[in-house]
Amino acid sequence: MRNINEHTITEAVLRGMAGCESERLKEVMSALVRHLHDFAREVKLSEAEWEAGIRFLTATGQKCDDKRQEFILLSDTLGLSTLVVAQNHPVSTQATEATVFGPFYVEGAPQLPQGADISGGAAGEPLFVRATVHGPKGEAVADATVNVWQADSEGLYDVQRSALESAQGRALFRTDAQGRLDFRSKLPVPYPIPTDGPVGGMLKALERHPWRPAHVHFMIEAPDYQTLITHVFRDGDTYLDSDAVYGVRSSLVGDFRAHPAGSQAPDGSTAAQAFYTLDFDFVLERASG
Repeated sequence: MRNINEHTITEAVLRGMAGCESERLKEVMSALVRHLHDFAREVKLSEAEWEAGIRFLTATGQKCDDKRQEFILLSDTLGLSTLVVAQNHPVSTQATEATVFGPFYVEGAPQLPQGADISGGAAGEPLFVRATVHGPKGEAVADATVNVWQADSEGLYDVQRSALESAQGRALFRTDAQGRLDFRSKLPVPYPIPTDGPVGGMLKALERHPWRPAHVHFMIEAPDYQTLITHVFRDGDTYLDSDAVYGVRSSLVGDFRAHPAGSQAPDGSTAAQAFYTLDFDFVLERASG
């Protein structure tokens, strides 16, 4: 492989993968090399630009820790996350649509009983959520694991607040025998994705806004069903049609209904202040095979 030049380098690298025993790995890496090389040729990538790209990716990795995933944020803002989700979860006439995972899910959320308040003392307007989880034929999915997480009234997730010692806006539930779930929280608000890292710098350079419409995250898992990772967005939000991570689906826009103070809340109490309710039905796809 002597005297490699810009015209022969791609085939030389591909020949170097010929002995790979994993056909899928070879397929993926071969396509990656071809597209990367074609990209460099198309834009006539300079050495300075290549070095800047390396610095950007290095900084992206350095920004990642157990509470923040800057690479997921990068994937989200480039639309790659939505593309991968859409390819692997085609739109179904029955099942709830999936959307992006986001960078702020963490394992180990506290498991709470039905009706619990997940806000952990966060400020904001009260929200009562009532949901059901069904299969494609309308069957209740009992004992499904439901992870819920959301930002607070200032648009921050608990993992973005270093002073917090316990979870806020994050919990794990189990559906009851009828597939029902209910909990209390605070009304979600639109918020900007983190802009203090390299992804924020990229958005600024591209003159793109960083805002996401208000939403609550759900991850629902149950035996014999496909795992559903999705959001429920707040109807009427300013950013529904310009989500910075391209995650909005019309079917995922929920009716966060306002109720005045003095109304009867879903838990049977008379509310001392105005509150909101959200009712939503999640439908899971059956696992293949």
